[in-house]
Amino acid sequence: MANEKFMKPLTPDADLAAIVGANPLPRTEVVKKMWDYIKKNDLQDKKNKRNINADDKLRKIFGKDQVTMFEMTGLVSKHLK
Repeated sequence: MANEKFMKPLTPDADLAAIVGANPLPRTEVVKKMWDYIKKNDLQDKKNKRNINADDKLRKIFGKDQVTMFEMTGLVSKHLK
């Protein structure tokens, strides 16, 4: 079942753990925590809400200063085991 893949807890690496915590989490929960962090730190681009401006912690995950919300999911996956 495809849904099981999303619900399986995965362990974040050190860079991602700085944002979502070090405990294993399902992918859906990781993305939710990323959004909580982005909103709390006002990192959504003011002109285009689909873009996320990286702070120092997010830059380690994204590898650049700005990503789209669609790019973010793929980049986050690389930091999960």
